[in-house]
Amino acid sequence: MTVAVSHRGVAAAPHSAASETGRAILAEGGNAYEAMAGMAATIAVVYPHMNAIGGDGFWLVREPSGEVRYIEACSVAGSRATIGFYRDRGYEAIPARGPLAANTAPAAVDGWRLALELSREAGGRLPLSALLFEAIRHAREGFSVSPCQGRTVPKEFAAIVEAPGFADAFMRDGKMFEAGETLRQPRLADTLDHLARAGLRDFFDGDVGREMASDLDRIGAPVTREDLSNRRARLRPPLEVRLKGVSVFNSQPPTQGLVSLMILGVLERLGLSDDESADFVHLTVEATKRAFLIRDRMCVDFERMPADPSEFLTAAALDREAAAVDRTRALPWPPTKPGDGDTIWMGAIDAQGRAVSYIQSIYWEYGSGCVLPSTGVLMQNRGAAFSLDETDPNALAPGRQPFHTLNPALAVFDDGRTMVYGTMGGEGQPQSQAQIFARHAWLGLPVDEAVARPRFRLGRSWGDNDSSLKLEPRFGGEELDRLERMGHRLGTFDHEFDDEAGHAGMIVRYPDGRIEGAHDPRADGGAAGV
Repeated sequence: MTVAVSHRGVAAAPHSAASETGRAILAEGGNAYEAMAGMAATIAVVYPHMNAIGGDGFWLVREPSGEVRYIEACSVAGSRATIGFYRDRGYEAIPARGPLAANTAPAAVDGWRLALELSREAGGRLPLSALLFEAIRHAREGFSVSPCQGRTVPKEFAAIVEAPGFADAFMRDGKMFEAGETLRQPRLADTLDHLARAGLRDFFDGDVGREMASDLDRIGAPVTREDLSNRRARLRPPLEVRLKGVSVFNSQPPTQGLVSLMILGVLERLGLSDDESADFVHLTVEATKRAFLIRDRMCVDFERMPADPSEFLTAAALDREAAAVDRTRALPWPPTKPGDGDTIWMGAIDAQGRAVSYIQSIYWEYGSGCVLPSTGVLMQNRGAAFSLDETDPNALAPGRQPFHTLNPALAVFDDGRTMVYGTMGGEGQPQSQAQIFARHAWLGLPVDEAVARPRFRLGRSWGDNDSSLKLEPRFGGEELDRLERMGHRLGTFDHEFDDEAGHAGMIVRYPDGRIEGAHDPRADGGAAGV
């Protein structure tokens, strides 16, 4: 894995085309907002199993002034998406694939729009056509299917194959595209080209929105044109936890940013040493369990939170959670709420020190599977996270935000460092975040080693219903034996660098202006510096 080093800017992404888009924009004098908008468009084209413009996105941005901004570009359930809508059709749960899974109005593109408004306020001047140029080119001319996409077999395969437009877009002769084959998306290219000329709000209010709404109605999805038009990204205050020598920021509910911050707060109190030891694994997993118990009632629609999430990040609350951890014995752990999720994390830091941590997702791989014929937009299935039980904290109702596993992270150190970091991986996201943060911030590992070292995950991801503790096979046998004696039920990932352990990345800017970045060897990208 190559470490990108620069004083002018670094971009990191799970696909090399996206990191190169970011590097090129920074080299042209673009700022981190502009670089990330371009990267977000490119990654939506070349990594379609992980994200799309028919999904959601969340931004954390630290300005050179020190202000930290959080952009929430979160979908909401369509106006026709009611519990009765599904019950009347005989469903006990929301389908994960097909038109009835495409039940939320996506918001990622409006997040780009809001970010670029903030960019202009900061002096950004690159035209939208330049930011979307590479995405349009890759969609129209085609790109080589990545190894990750090539090895990804969608869950509920029979159902996704039947989703409108899926087979035409992502299959050839009845088979999924293989790594190395050329995949073209001409309709998506036309849509991005139109947005470059008409503006990003056209996705919601204009010709693109009209065509999307017509196609959604035609296939029977419960999202209307008015639902699309009403979608707006918004600025919210980020969540923050104060640790020794560093402030760490993350996203508000309905994301699990609270979980990521709680884990770090508990771990700081417990103390960590050797990052491949049974103690490191055990304490991280036990901190995760404490945070997950809070998540299941707190990570709901922002307007319906039962309490202020900051209450769980106070010193007293974190002391209490840390005191509940048994250092020698695992807390018995039943399966938690479904945590599947296919997502991308990307980061960018520019020459002025502006730092962006960004995450974009369609939930399961390829989302709902529905590719709208008029626009080539792949729709997410994020709304499958809703419950059809009216008493559930995440009960379905029109206008509500679904639970999100994704969350971007950003840390500001007292010594002058700024770090953006994150990962994909459903329930594994906050766990992988904690591992790479601890390895760099507390154990002193360089960014590439912090990202590459062996990882573990409690719970489910990628459709795996086993809630055991899984580890990459690089952990030593003696440490595994210790974990079993502590009461952990263990499993092993298939590969030494396994997709299920997440695709993580990290960029750090030092006080002298030097920027270092790395992205996961488990993915298909890297970091690129100007």
